[in-house]
Amino acid sequence: MNKPHNLTQFRQQVYQNFNKRADTLMDLLDALSSNQHARHVVELSLEPAFRRHYTALFQAIGGYRPQAGALAHLAAKYLPVPKKRAFWLMGVDVTSQPREYASTLKDRTFVYKPGALKDNKPVTIGHQYSTVALLPEKEANSPVPWVVPLSCERVPSDKRKFEVGKEQINALLSDPQMPFHSQLVVEVADSDYARPSYLAAHRKHPNLVTIVRSRSNRVFYRQNERSAAKTGGAPGHYGAAFRLQDSATWHTPDDTLELPFVSRRGKHYTVRIQAWHNMLMRGKNKPHRLRMHQYPFTLVRIVLLDENGQSAFKRPLWLLIFGERRHELSLQDIYEAYAQRSDLEHFFRFGKQRLLLDKFQTPKTEHEEHWWLLVHLAYLQLWVARHAAVATPRPWEKYLPHYKQGKATPSSVQRDFKRLLRTFGTPARPPKPRGKSPGRAKGTRLSPRKRHKVLKKGAQAAS
Repeated sequence: MNKPHNLTQFRQQVYQNFNKRADTLMDLLDALSSNQHARHVVELSLEPAFRRHYTALFQAIGGYRPQAGALAHLAAKYLPVPKKRAFWLMGVDVTSQPREYASTLKDRTFVYKPGALKDNKPVTIGHQYSTVALLPEKEANSPVPWVVPLSCERVPSDKRKFEVGKEQINALLSDPQMPFHSQLVVEVADSDYARPSYLAAHRKHPNLVTIVRSRSNRVFYRQNERSAAKTGGAPGHYGAAFRLQDSATWHTPDDTLELPFVSRRGKHYTVRIQAWHNMLMRGKNKPHRLRMHQYPFTLVRIVLLDENGQSAFKRPLWLLIFGERRHELSLQDIYEAYAQRSDLEHFFRFGKQRLLLDKFQTPKTEHEEHWWLLVHLAYLQLWVARHAAVATPRPWEKYLPHYKQGKATPSSVQRDFKRLLRTFGTPARPPKPRGKSPGRAKGTRLSPRKRHKVLKKGAQAAS
């Protein structure tokens, strides 16, 4: 679907979407997409694609006024329709923007940050951003971890990440302009989203199936088989407990599947998948009542066995599958869909290492939000350009399987983007110098910026 000429059409749409400082923003987007040397945002002004003064770069970021849903609407026409599987696959997750020393930045909280030292707490001060992306189908041989970003929102201090993710998914599925509006959609998320408030909120979309990971210490329940005649009153909804840590409480699986798996190092494994249908999760009474017995789900256990039949990992992978159409997914579909969730981690790593996703230092929260959206837009431009790009591997990369097969990775497209700019051109007009600004009047004294305290998320009941 993505042909080379689509890049010109996409870039024209992006340019028209910029309502202020469109020429500067387009140059900045191209500088990001072709960046090879900049390690800080201001250094993007040294890229050949950015033809303006470095001060214009920050003025453009501050003047950017993204429209609601603009990222998804720009991507809609270029989303690949699933061919091998019968559903669209999405992933939702958050990543952190560390800002430990930005005392004038509003709404900073304690956020997760992995550390190299094992005994240190993986915590820092800053912001969190939630991303929802389409996870396109992969080719069987040497798959490339591309994603298509559809939404990016900052997680404010008065909300949890699953609350923001819930709003993002709802907005995308409620948008009639998206190609998956009335089709089967599967979303995958980690264990922080395995909460009644998140899972129940999405059940208003009959075409959505949610796959979330569960912690290994949770307790679920079978559906109650007792009738009102036997109990003398209204029957309870919850039957025998199913404790994930106690195999004695497990009943016989309703479905089982074993698949072969070969690692990159050539080791052979067996993936054993077990499923229990129509399981129940306890509801909540606060902050509002949630009757989770109305939403039965499928519980799936996945274990990776080595050649000796021993588990390769200490704990199994437990998945919860919610949704009216969950039975349309096979066990292999569930396993492969959740395995692809890791592509979001590749996207975050590439964004931070190559697109300067977390490198913008600003005292204004709004400008930081604008920057994150621009970086997501730059990655989307690389996605659209992937079929027009020419693979240019470095000497130590030419033996990698995807380079041998001529497949474009995010890094290779970014490396070739300068050539694409020379080929396709840019809709941005060249700069017109208008002389030197007079600057501030002599004797002007600016008042110091207000300092903001680091906020702690209040003790909230688990929802």
